[in-house]
Amino acid sequence: MIEQGLILPPALLLLAGAFVLPLVPQKARSPVFLLFPASALAAIIPLPDGSLLRVTVLHMDLVLVHADALSRLFGMIFAFITLAGGVFAYHERDLGQQMAGLAYGAGAVGVTFAGDWITLFVFWELMAISSTVLVWARQTPESHRAGTRYLLVHLFGGSLLLAGILLSAGSGIPLTLGALTDRASALAWLMLGGVALNAAIPPLHAWLADAYPKATVTGAVFMSALTTKSAVYVLARVFAGWEILIILGVIMALYGVVYAVLANDIREILAYHIISQVGYMVAGVGIGTQLALNGAAAHAFSHILYKALLFMGAGVVLYTTGRSKLTELGGLYRRMRLTFWLYMIGAFSISGFPLFNGFISKSMVVSAAGESHLDSVYLLLTLASVGTFLHTGLKLPYFTWLGRESGSNPARVPVNMHVAMGMVALLCTLFGVIPGLLYRHLPFPADYEPYTVSHLVEAVQILVLTFVGFWLLRSKLAGEPLLALDTDWFYRRPAGFLQRTLVSGITRLFDSADRFVVQGVRQLSVFSKNPSVIIHRRKQGERFDPHRSRPPLGIALSLVLIALLLVALLSVQ
Repeated sequence: MIEQGLILPPALLLLAGAFVLPLVPQKARSPVFLLFPASALAAIIPLPDGSLLRVTVLHMDLVLVHADALSRLFGMIFAFITLAGGVFAYHERDLGQQMAGLAYGAGAVGVTFAGDWITLFVFWELMAISSTVLVWARQTPESHRAGTRYLLVHLFGGSLLLAGILLSAGSGIPLTLGALTDRASALAWLMLGGVALNAAIPPLHAWLADAYPKATVTGAVFMSALTTKSAVYVLARVFAGWEILIILGVIMALYGVVYAVLANDIREILAYHIISQVGYMVAGVGIGTQLALNGAAAHAFSHILYKALLFMGAGVVLYTTGRSKLTELGGLYRRMRLTFWLYMIGAFSISGFPLFNGFISKSMVVSAAGESHLDSVYLLLTLASVGTFLHTGLKLPYFTWLGRESGSNPARVPVNMHVAMGMVALLCTLFGVIPGLLYRHLPFPADYEPYTVSHLVEAVQILVLTFVGFWLLRSKLAGEPLLALDTDWFYRRPAGFLQRTLVSGITRLFDSADRFVVQGVRQLSVFSKNPSVIIHRRKQGERFDPHRSRPPLGIALSLVLIALLLVALLSVQ
């Protein structure tokens, strides 16, 4: 039963697109794709505050659309990046990827506007399934295995979340989505575990660096923007002020930086740095003050833009050269100048350069740590900024575009790829130059000025010293053709043993049992035709002749008469 039906859920606009595309001629699919995220964005912007669409299903009150400043901010950026991803993938004709991209965007937008845990869980699992398709769609043995691992990990995380939801329902706790204050509750920790996995909080993070580099060129753009940031939204909505998130966020900020420096694949570098940047958001949610939550939301918004731009740049390199390893790249600048400079806008943004959006968002979280007298958190988050510029702003572009010639002969870049990069780069710059355009949409009134003398001086010092250090040590920072194992070692290493024991071993056991049963049935069939065959062979040792060995008919009739006599005697008694 629908209690309020005036609002069409924005997520359903995107999901409808996934079902409409197969009905559209192939040449028209790319432009039609763009209509749905554009319509969703237009529907999100004017949404008023409140629970706008309630339905009753199986005696459960579900809120399909609940809007406020926080959900509108995330909803707008999710819809926009789905639109930009569609422009970037405009040249693609793979219907499966196009449908998965829209369904993935629908999942993220649906999570953002869900007003209850059941609705959130449905869209949560939609994200897991549709993003897996974007990994499998690359159609390589590596992407197939990585996609399978990715799906299994996310199904595990969804199971944790569902367990917490079911415990809540069984305990009579309302399923309305809101802040959880009982930090000793098992259901709250189950839910936190499920959300933490999607946020890639160590040690539940290895799926990200494993799957993102193996996704399709266009699929990785969607993945870089949606899964982890939708988890940040849920953390801000439900777990704000949980101190454990401060510790986990700082660990993420440093952990991701270290592994990004070690990585050799350009998309793996960017994937690890997602972990680092999400660490700032997680720490901001843990601090829980208005400034910290504003910073977490603003940084998630900014991160979606510049990280998508960076993945677009890396995707163009992979698309045109077929290579993604630093050790196989180099000297591409002369042939890919526009790609390089658009990428560098994303690199300047993520590194906290003044006049770019990373400068006006990341510093809010760091400042919130200082205002809350968390001096160690302040220093460690500042330290993580050094690693950001080192690998994303210096190492990756230098060894990809400016290093030694690799002999690559890049193919022509589709115009739509550069158009999408230009769209996102423009916003990265616009919000950096005019911070108020972003600050006015934050969940709390923003009283923060990023362009102070102290902040500018600090940023310039970090950037200059990091550049000098890189230039002096650049020969030591070149990529190595090695695989840096992470916590995925714990399920990669025993995979062969588990495969042999739990899959191949059990399969062989069932095959043996099947052969044993079939052979037994065959022998029983032969014996049942004429049991005397065995006796005959043992006594005479001659070839069996059924006409000689078959018992006389009189014996059978005698046995029947004896049986009837016994039955009659028993009946008389």
